[in-house]
Amino acid sequence: MSFEIIKEKANQAVEILKEKNIDMWITFVRETGALKDPALDITVGNSSTWQSAFIINIDGDKTAIVGDMEKENFVKADVYRNVIGYLKSIREPLVEYITKKNPKTIAINYSKNSVLADGLTYGMYQILLDHLAGTEYVKRLVSAEEVISALRGRKSKAELAIMKEAADETLKIFDMATKFIKPGVTELDIANYVKGIVVKKGYELAWEETHCPAVFTGPDPAGPHSGPTDRKVDHGHMINMDFGIKLKGYCSDIQRTWYVLNKNEDKAPETVQKGFEIIRDAIQMVADALKPGVKGVEMDDIARNYITENGYEEYPHGLGHQLGRSVHDGGAGLFPRWEKYGDTPFMPLEEGQIFTIEPRLPVKGYGVSTIEEEVYLTKNGCEFITKPQKELILLR
Repeated sequence: MSFEIIKEKANQAVEILKEKNIDMWITFVRETGALKDPALDITVGNSSTWQSAFIINIDGDKTAIVGDMEKENFVKADVYRNVIGYLKSIREPLVEYITKKNPKTIAINYSKNSVLADGLTYGMYQILLDHLAGTEYVKRLVSAEEVISALRGRKSKAELAIMKEAADETLKIFDMATKFIKPGVTELDIANYVKGIVVKKGYELAWEETHCPAVFTGPDPAGPHSGPTDRKVDHGHMINMDFGIKLKGYCSDIQRTWYVLNKNEDKAPETVQKGFEIIRDAIQMVADALKPGVKGVEMDDIARNYITENGYEEYPHGLGHQLGRSVHDGGAGLFPRWEKYGDTPFMPLEEGQIFTIEPRLPVKGYGVSTIEEEVYLTKNGCEFITKPQKELILLR
């Protein structure tokens, strides 16, 4: 990620603090080469060895308090207007700075709902409390979840442009895979072919190599996050692939479905075609309703209810997630009202967020029908980043 985008995001953070009425946001870290807080990618860019505090204030001031030996790195990056170095302990400069600012609320990097806002370890939390012991500021600490989720979710023009490029490049690889897939190749063959293209083009995989891409062929496939196997593609199989790349620090995440025609077929069987169309239409129904202010659970209800009303079992996961620096990004999601999702299904969606929409359903005897599209929330609705799959891809 370029420092220009990081500067852009740091400035955006100031506006979010004003909106949320939070005076100060501290990202408190150490040894980030071993355990990196996810917020550092969008607000810092450099690593730090010793206890460090990256502070953004509602008045626009940005200050980094870091070990002396690393001070020059942060000065050169020019993200933080003030860089304070220390030798023996961060305690004195940190308390002195906070006292000078006298914030009523101090957001720190922990969260119950979002792992991407939960970088503060319990040990570092205890150290921070020790540093602030005897001051009123211990009582003014709050979660930075709202700030971090908004900052990660609301994409700038530069971020959106990169993500559109990543989606376009990913779809090109899907087109290449379409020409490669044929009866007799295995799920692993397809996955390795795709990985070879990624290496040749100099991209990264969007998630773990064990199941990026995830490839499934035929009836009764493994679960959605399972890796490819030596199962062979055959006539009469539905095939789907879940795949994404990381380009310039940002991820894509797309799924497509194919059907391999039997020798006496010139179109897919009615049950296969119906399964595909139900998924395709569910995605469009959600896209038509998706806009800032709605809740993700409401969007999940649309797709989940449509699928079950048509006689299929409900999909065993959320409808979609945010996408950005990580393949599962941000806070709010298009999730059902299940306990494991916490409060994230009920958070209002915001302009600038990018979501996947990815329902699925089994087609007995053939495989699984699933599509995954990427959409960007505009002021009044949403726009597809990916060119939607409207027709089942037929292979011979």
